Amino acid sequence: MAPILLPPNYPPRRFYSGGAMIGAFRQTNTPVASYEPEDWVASTTCCRGQGNIGLTRLPNGTLLVDAVNSEPEKWLGPDHVAKYGPDTKLLVKLLDPGQRLPVHAHPHVDWASRHLQRKHGKAEAWYILMPGSVWLGLIEDIDPKELLQIVQEKRGVELLDRMHKIDVEPHQTVYVPPGVLHAINYSVLLVEVQEPEDMSILCEWDGYKIDGSKDGHLGLGFETALTAVETRGRTREEVMALVTDAKVAESVFAEESQSYFHLERVVVNGQSRCRRGFAILVVLMGLVRLKTESSELSILKKGSTVVIPYEDGEFILESENANVVIARPPQ
Repeated sequence: MAPILLPPNYPPRRFYSGGAMIGAFRQTNTPVASYEPEDWVASTTCCRGQGNIGLTRLPNGTLLVDAVNSEPEKWLGPDHVAKYGPDTKLLVKLLDPGQRLPVHAHPHVDWASRHLQRKHGKAEAWYILMPGSVWLGLIEDIDPKELLQIVQEKRGVELLDRMHKIDVEPHQTVYVPPGVLHAINYSVLLVEVQEPEDMSILCEWDGYKIDGSKDGHLGLGFETALTAVETRGRTREEVMALVTDAKVAESVFAEESQSYFHLERVVVNGQSRCRRGFAILVVLMGLVRLKTESSELSILKKGSTVVIPYEDGEFILESENANVVIARPPQ
């Protein structure tokens, strides 16, 4: 096996606009459609209700999920398979909202298992590439009945004024625990690392290409779906504990996220050795050469994305000056 350079993987016709900044970041010559704001990297996850859309197809034509299922220990390692089975436990996206995302939340794994028979929830975290604003968590408690009324009356935009607004800069990160209401402003390009599910509970949908009254509650109705949403207020201090400043570390996200996933940031000046294990690498800046014991990828430029199997062992990054992030499953 060997590291595999991955082309873009844009699920079409998402419900919000965007995508141009992903094309610029990846330095591709192929235009990105205006409603392709997400690039699903090394994905073994389908878009909800859309068949195989979202799954990554490897250059040899095989779906990544089929490759992993056929040789899970080679891809994921024996310890991972013993603990989690042939499950990557991971989805990485490049995200470029061309309009503010609506106020929404994602369920916890326990809720998703009970109500949807899914084996993951959707904790997520963002590595910021372009500056802007995000909203995260409620400032004060809200009565669940009031939240239901606001959503049913299509007044969800009002929730923005009841949430913490945070200005973010490149290389900061934001962890979004399951259930916490959030939104991302337009023009905030980011790398998103999350549990491998496509499940959103919408609190607003006016101005978006989706009928939220029909598709915003996971098929359960809002009375049930909104029980997955956190209704308690968080102090500013609590919310800012989920935000980290720029750093170089084996896990740059808030510590609370590490039971779900890890994201390592590596600044390469010369040679950097990286630990063995299933990994998804994104080059943020510079030119990088990736080497394993048995193979070598030619120069990787900014925007390149690579999936690295466990079987490749430790790998080496070489550059005069580069920035990369490496997403990994929980240990």
